[in-house]
Amino acid sequence: MEKKINIILFGPPGSGKGTQAAKLVEEYDLLHISTGDLFRYEIGNNTPLGIKAKEYISKGQLVPDTVTVEMLKNKVEANPDAKGFIFDEFPRTIAQADALDNYLASKEESVSKLIALDVDESEIVTRLLKRGETSGRADDRDQEVIKNRIKVYRAETAIVFDHYAKHDLSQSISGTGTIEEIFNKLSKALDSI
Repeated sequence: MEKKINIILFGPPGSGKGTQAAKLVEEYDLLHISTGDLFRYEIGNNTPLGIKAKEYISKGQLVPDTVTVEMLKNKVEANPDAKGFIFDEFPRTIAQADALDNYLASKEESVSKLIALDVDESEIVTRLLKRGETSGRADDRDQEVIKNRIKVYRAETAIVFDHYAKHDLSQSISGTGTIEEIFNKLSKALDSI
């Protein structure tokens, strides 16, 4: 059996993760798993995990890692023929990284690489404000909210980047340039696995 490619794709809001993930899915036949999409699916379909998540969210609380990890496991288990997965913005904490590592190890798999798209803060602000003109998302139209989202991203993900760097699995690539230029850098990173 061919070894699966399991990529963690990181980048601040507006770094182009969604655009690049779609291209990687097409090129490498990987399944893109976004925790935001998982939450919307589970909650929207009133699954037991969705109901549980909704209870926490309605109280203004964070959904526990155990619930998020179960959603992720369900998605992976539902796609046994996938050549691998792109985990979008997950894991965000060391506890989540450990849970993902343990889960993959139970399937005799592992994280192949964490790739972070590095984009200058001023570029992110410009991109998100532009996206806010058409996205309808209030958090894309307020410069202070955008800067706070970037700050939270940097604070949360730096430790996860370092966690995988200890195993020589983290790589940062520039997220500026054309979509094709960035995709070519990502492809080189994947082809080196």
